[in-house]
Amino acid sequence: MATDRVRVRGLSIHRPIIYGNTASLLTEKETSPSGHTHKWTVAVRSAASGPDSDIVGGADDLGYFIKRVTFKLHDTYPNAARNIDKPPFEVSETGWGEFEVNIKIYFVPEAGEKQITLYHHLKLHPWLEGEGSVPPPLEVATKLGPVHSWQYDEIVFNDPFQSFLNILTAHPPTPLPRTSKKPVPYNTANPASLEASRGGVPEFTQAMEKEEAEKLEAAKKAVFMEQERLRLRLHEREKELDLLKQQLGET
Repeated sequence: MATDRVRVRGLSIHRPIIYGNTASLLTEKETSPSGHTHKWTVAVRSAASGPDSDIVGGADDLGYFIKRVTFKLHDTYPNAARNIDKPPFEVSETGWGEFEVNIKIYFVPEAGEKQITLYHHLKLHPWLEGEGSVPPPLEVATKLGPVHSWQYDEIVFNDPFQSFLNILTAHPPTPLPRTSKKPVPYNTANPASLEASRGGVPEFTQAMEKEEAEKLEAAKKAVFMEQERLRLRLHEREKELDLLKQQLGET
């Protein structure tokens, strides 16, 4: 067996990515199919952003470990399953409604890994805090600028093949900045005031990475506690069942 096809046991290596979308209203000069109100781009990118870039993430070319990304759009779109075989891994379209995008990431042959599936709810409207379930008026949405909806994640490779490990180590990811120096944009997950929301592009930072890790750990603990609660409840029900069986046997 070739040494480069031997797995490096006990080692894990990860690559930070973001996936999500940006969307903006179509202008009067932009043509689109009847009824379409927005133009949008859904993408899988590196988590770090380029210097002075107005694009969320994308500082690194992910083509060294990602072979293909398939974006499954709503069935009303022609060729709804879009296969993107080289960076940038993204799809741009126009539309009027929000829907869930199924994202499949396929890795290069050297990885020897199965594809992974992610899910993203396409966001078009800048929902304002305290405004209920109704999008803001057109003139307000225009002032808010593009809507951004992005999720940070880490693709973890456990016990990688030596050949694939060599590829990964030859392409270290761009470190995330400690803090963002860019203007604060509108964030659909944490709405700010109208004044604070104007302009700007989201940027993922080390602080946000730490926050996401803490959220994941808290979620794991919550799942464990719920499992323990259900286990104890099941044990109590089994005891009650045994008691009923004993009482029936005595009658």
